[in-house]
Amino acid sequence: MSTLSAMSGSETVRGLQERAARALPAEHIKDVDGWWLRHAPGCAWWVGTVLPHGNARGELLSRVVGAEEFYAGHGAAPRFQISPGACPEGLDTVLQERGYRRQSLVSLQVVPIARVLEQSPAGSPRVRLDDRPTRAWFETWHAVHGGDSRSEWDLLGRVEQPSAYACAVIGDDVLAVGRAVADTGWAGVFGMATLPEARGKGAARDVLAALAGWAGAHQAGRMYLQVERDNIPALRLYQRMGFTEICGYHYRTAR
Repeated sequence: MSTLSAMSGSETVRGLQERAARALPAEHIKDVDGWWLRHAPGCAWWVGTVLPHGNARGELLSRVVGAEEFYAGHGAAPRFQISPGACPEGLDTVLQERGYRRQSLVSLQVVPIARVLEQSPAGSPRVRLDDRPTRAWFETWHAVHGGDSRSEWDLLGRVEQPSAYACAVIGDDVLAVGRAVADTGWAGVFGMATLPEARGKGAARDVLAALAGWAGAHQAGRMYLQVERDNIPALRLYQRMGFTEICGYHYRTAR
């Protein structure tokens, strides 16, 4: 069996997605027999989705109804992350029959850290690393992604695993940012953002290389990330840096 085939197994996919959930910690989390019910008011919507990774003990429909009651209690619409092999069989069909719409196709990708480091030539813009988000880091990220500043800042404060916040800079100007979170042998990549005037000039590549170097120093041999399949510029960047898809997944959102 090839290395990629081995990593494509449901156990690996489940483990990476649970690492990602720890790197994007919701404000409210309830574990119901392995299903992570998450609510994150003010944050990007995917932070507050159901991660249905536990076995569906009892009737699957009753588990779904229980999740719906959790979100109703928080005044939010329930959303489920559906990953083939990593969630109970039949869940996607149950949600479809209940009127949940399918949305946001996402690619889960991985790469050996050594491969990323090979892709960054010398003479690139300087990259500064911090173990906490700085105001300059956050302002650059927010300028690209938007959202509720206070909620997103609070989310970063809830991350418990070792983290690195990278800023590619020229002079006093921050061109691009990203962050990595080390968790049991892997480093997840999050918060990648490049200012429009700096795109196509290698700043995001340099951020990834700096995060890879940091990850290697924190006992992580591989990196992973999640990227929407319609984000063509990002997909091209990650392909050039050596990332390979091991799983595609989607979400189901109540109408």
